[in-house]
Amino acid sequence: MGKFLTVMTHLHTLAGPSVMLLYPLYASVVAIESTSKLDDEQWLAYWILYSFLTLMEMVLQPMLQWIPIWYDLKLAMVAWLVLPQFRGAAFIYEKFVREKLISKYGARYFRDKSSPPPPAAAKVSLKPNEDRID
Repeated sequence: MGKFLTVMTHLHTLAGPSVMLLYPLYASVVAIESTSKLDDEQWLAYWILYSFLTLMEMVLQPMLQWIPIWYDLKLAMVAWLVLPQFRGAAFIYEKFVREKLISKYGARYFRDKSSPPPPAAAKVSLKPNEDRID
């Protein structure tokens, strides 16, 4: 039984960074390289929520240390945010974060996702020794 608990402890220690950082980093790079905007939204929302969770965890650390299953709860919550079957990060962002931002600042600050981006301003550059009329 002692060896089993040792193995489980090591797996538990590796699961956190794998679920919370390694897979999201890999999936974010894949999302950047893909043409789909759906995965971009999922991973941007994940990093927003993960950053917020980490900040809140730092602030509430004196209270959280008294909750023995905090790490397990956090791991389960982050797994729900990360796993593509659930798309938890996009769900939380759309239902709660975006709603609060729109109600506070108004929809005019959020561009419609279906509209194309505004055209870039034309760049004019003159290189040294370029043919100029003086």
